[in-house]
Amino acid sequence: MRFTIKSTGFELTPALQQELEKKFIGFDKYLKRWDKDGAALLEIEVAKTTNHHNKGQIFYAEANLQLPNIKLIRIEENSDTPHSAIDGLRNRLKKDILRLKGKLAKRR
Repeated sequence: MRFTIKSTGFELTPALQQELEKKFIGFDKYLKRWDKDGAALLEIEVAKTTNHHNKGQIFYAEANLQLPNIKLIRIEENSDTPHSAIDGLRNRLKKDILRLKGKLAKRR
């Protein structure tokens, strides 16, 4: 699985980039069926929505997982810190991948 990380509206620190890589590298085991030659692409974007708001949900994390010959899975999560947005994104993406695997297993 290949993945790209992008930040918008703030500087992506090395610690945050390492956290992202550590949390999403484990998805290889769920995608073995579709990821024959590194064809699966996971694009992650972490962004600060506005600069003038100081309260509320100002960070969002977005993931686009392109599986070859299947579909695009798109998840978006909002939170007050980038770390909690990333955690929510990881949990929802894992849930959607497992749901897709279950659907495809029932079709067989």
